[in-house]
Amino acid sequence: MISVTEKAKERIFNLRTEEGKTNDHNIRVSVKGGGCSGLMYDLGFDAEIKPADQIFEDKGIKILVDKKSLLYLLGTTLDFSDGLNGKGFQFINPNASRTCGCGESFSV
Repeated sequence: MISVTEKAKERIFNLRTEEGKTNDHNIRVSVKGGGCSGLMYDLGFDAEIKPADQIFEDKGIKILVDKKSLLYLLGTTLDFSDGLNGKGFQFINPNASRTCGCGESFSV
């Protein structure tokens, strides 16, 4: 399962409205090669649900994950921080053995 915190939920709802997206636009989370630690998170809106997608729902947010990315993301919590030390979405991933300083890339 992939979950979202209350702060992440609020920010996703606000971004969806600001970007003119409808409720048909879900959050797609994936993992791609790259970044300073070897793997990078990719996050965006997507209205298309693909046949191989795994779908999770938490706090009214539907999260789409492809099968390959799911191996790296199981148990992850999506959070949002707007504090002094940085602003943006953060991935709390129990599968990551190392993360970079920016939090956008990781290794297992």
